[in-house]
Amino acid sequence: MTQPIVTLLILVITALSILLMLLRPRNLPEVYWVGAGATLLVVLRLIPLRLAGKAIAEGSDVYLFLIGMMLLSALARDNGVFDWVASRSIQAAKGSCVKLFALIYCVGTLVTICMSNDATAVVLTPAVLTAVRKSKAQPLPFLFACAMIANAASFVLPISNPANLVVFHAGMPPLGRWLASFLLPSICSIATTFFVLRWYFRKELCVALPETSETVELGGSGKMVLYGLGLVVIVLLIMSSLNKDLGLPTCIAALCVTVAVCLRNRCSPLPLAREVSWATLGLVAALFVIVDAVQSIGALRLTEAALHRAEALGPYLGSLVTAFTVAVGNNLLNNLPLGLIAGGTLNATQSHGLIANAILIGVDLGPNLSVTGSLATILWLLALRKENLDVSAMDFLKVGVIAMPAALCASMAAAFVMHALFSTL
Repeated sequence: MTQPIVTLLILVITALSILLMLLRPRNLPEVYWVGAGATLLVVLRLIPLRLAGKAIAEGSDVYLFLIGMMLLSALARDNGVFDWVASRSIQAAKGSCVKLFALIYCVGTLVTICMSNDATAVVLTPAVLTAVRKSKAQPLPFLFACAMIANAASFVLPISNPANLVVFHAGMPPLGRWLASFLLPSICSIATTFFVLRWYFRKELCVALPETSETVELGGSGKMVLYGLGLVVIVLLIMSSLNKDLGLPTCIAALCVTVAVCLRNRCSPLPLAREVSWATLGLVAALFVIVDAVQSIGALRLTEAALHRAEALGPYLGSLVTAFTVAVGNNLLNNLPLGLIAGGTLNATQSHGLIANAILIGVDLGPNLSVTGSLATILWLLALRKENLDVSAMDFLKVGVIAMPAALCASMAAAFVMHALFSTL
C-alpha cells in the first residue's frame, strides 16, 4: 500500500474506534471497539507487530498503577470502608442537605487525591448513592459531586489520575515541583467546582433531611484497610518525591495490604483478582497501540507545530489557549488518547514550565464538560446504570458547560500566580 492510503486507513480506523468507544453500540464494552481497532491496524500491517508490542510495553507503569488502585478500591468496598465513611457523613450532616453535600464532596476529594479519580467514580459513587437514598435526599447533586470532583481534584498529586502518568510518562516531575506547580491550581479547581455545583443544585439542596441514628461500624478488617491505604499513600508520596515510577510501588503496596487483610480474614486473595477490571487494562493497552499508529504517520508534527504556535503567543496567553484547546479536545477524543498524544508532543518538543502545566490541567479538568471526556466519567455512568439510574449527555453538559470553564479559568489564574512567583526565585 502507498503511504497516503496507509495514512488514510490509520486515521479512519482510529476515528471509528474512538467514536464507537464513546457511542458503545449494542452496549458492548469500550474495550471491544478500541481493541478491534488496534487489532485491525496490526492485521492490515498498518503498524508493525514489533511497534504494537513496544507501545503496549510502554504502558506497563500505568497498568501496574491501575491494578494496585483497583485492588485497594475493592478491599475498601468489601470491608465496609466506603459505607462507613458515607454513614458517618450522614450522621455528621445532622439533617442538613447542604452540609451532607459538602461532606460528600470532601470525601470524594480525599478519595480522588489518595486513590485516583477512577476509585471515586467506580467505588465511591455506589456507596454515596446508597447513603443518600437512606437519607431521603435527591441523589442527583451528590452523584454529580462524585463525577465532577473525580476530575476537579485529579491533579493534586501524580497518583490522583492515571492520565498524569500518561502525560508525563517520559519524565514525571519530582513531588516538590509538582506541588509547586499544581497545588494552588488544584485548590482553585476544587473550590470553584464546588460553588458551581452548590449554586446549580440550590433548589435540590434546600431541603431538610430526617436525622438518623443508624450507624455503620468499621470492623477490624476495615480499619486494617484504612491504615493500609494511609501507608500506600505515604509510600507513593516518597516514591514521587524521589522521581521514581509509581506503577510498581502502587501494585506491590496494594498486594501487601491485600495479603495482610486476607490473612486476617482467613480467606483466599484470588477472588479479588476478579475485582480488577482487566477490560480497562486492555482498553488502555489498545489506546497505546492506536496512538502510536497515529504518531507513526507524522501526527506529532501537527501537534508540535500547534504547540509552537501557542508558545509564540507568550507564556500566559499561549498557555491559556493551550489549556482550553486540550480541555475541549478531551471531549472529542477522551482524555487517555489525548493525554498520550500530549505526552508525546511534550517529549518531542522538550516543552516544560507553564505550557506543560496548562496541558496537564486541560487533560485532567477538561472532562468535566461532557460524559465523553474521561474514562472516570464513563465508569461513573456505568456505575449509575447498575443502580438503574441514567444521566443523559445533555444533563451532564448543562452542568459541565458552566463548571468546566469556570474551574479551568480559576486553575489557570492560580497557575499564572505560581509561575510568576517561582520563575523569579
